[in-house]
Amino acid sequence: MKKIEVQASVKDERLVKKRRDEMIKGAVSLFIEKGYHRTTTREIARAAGFSIGTLYEYIRSKDDILYLVCDNIYDEVKERLQKALELSEGTLEGLRLGISFYFRICDEMQDEVLVMYQEAKSLNKTALPYVLNKEIEMARMFEKLIVACLEHEEIELEAEQTYLLAHNIIVHGQMWAFRRWAIGKKFSIEDYIDSQTDFLLKGITEGTNTVSRGGTI
Repeated sequence: MKKIEVQASVKDERLVKKRRDEMIKGAVSLFIEKGYHRTTTREIARAAGFSIGTLYEYIRSKDDILYLVCDNIYDEVKERLQKALELSEGTLEGLRLGISFYFRICDEMQDEVLVMYQEAKSLNKTALPYVLNKEIEMARMFEKLIVACLEHEEIELEAEQTYLLAHNIIVHGQMWAFRRWAIGKKFSIEDYIDSQTDFLLKGITEGTNTVSRGGTI
C-alpha cells in the first residue's frame, strides 16, 4: 500500500521532520491525558512550543498528527527489524535479536503505542487501512525471521503456526506498553524480554513441532 504523504508548506525536509517530531511529542502526552477528540490543534501547538500558524505549515489537520504518530512507530520498527534480518542469517539468535529490538521499541515508544491503539479508530478512511496494513507488514517481518530459522532447521514449526507466532510476538511487545504499570513492578525491560522470548520460543526449540499451549502463544 502506497505511503500517505502529509503535505507541508515548508520545503526543508530536515526542518519538517524536526517540527513534526516536536508535534508528535506534544500531541501524544495530550492524547493520553485528554483523548484525541478533546485535544485541540492549538493545545498541540502550545505543547510543541510554537504558534498555531506555524503548526499548520507542517500539517493540514489534527488527523495528520495522529497518522504521523502511528506511522512513526512502524517506521522505527521496520528500520530495526531490517537490521535483525540482515544479521540473522537464519539463526535462532537472529530471531531473538529481532524480538529484543521490537520489545525495546515498545518500551521506548510506549506512550505512542498506547495512543495508537486507543485512538487509531479515529483515523480517516484513507489513513486507517494504511496503518492497519503497516501492522500486518510488521508481523510479516517476523515471519521472515521465523521462516529463515525453519529453512536452517533451527526450529520446528508448522506453516500456520509461523503466522501465529509472528502475531504473538507483536502482541507480547505491545503488552509491555499496555501493562507496564503492573508488570514493571516485578520485571525490568531486560527481564521481560528474556522471559517472554523464552516463553515464545520454548515449544519450537525443544524438538517438537507443536507450539506451547501454556498461554504465551
